[in-house]
Amino acid sequence: MATVKAGGTAKNIHNNAGQRLGVKRFGGQKVRAGEVIVRQTGSTKVAGEGAYLSRNYTIHAAHDGVVKFTRTKKTSFSGKKQTRTVVNVAPQVTA
Repeated sequence: MATVKAGGTAKNIHNNAGQRLGVKRFGGQKVRAGEVIVRQTGSTKVAGEGAYLSRNYTIHAAHDGVVKFTRTKKTSFSGKKQTRTVVNVAPQVTA
C-alpha cells in the first residue's frame, strides 16, 4: 500500500529561461567584426559573404560592414530544394 494518496501530476513546474534566439542586427545596420548577427537553433539562416557560422549555429560578422539579407534556394541531402536566408556583410564604403 502507498503511504500517501495519489497527488496527480504537476503542470506548472517548468521554469526555464529563454534562449534569446533571433536576429540581433537587421538589414542595413552597421556591424563590427565578430558581432553576433543571428542566434539560431540549427541552420535556418546561412552565413554568406563576410559572415561565418560558429559551433552553435550563431552567425557572426567576419569584418566591419553593413548587414544584408538575401533569399536563395539550397539543395538538401535528399535533393529537395529549400529556400534559405543568406546573411551577408558588405564592406562599409567611406568617402
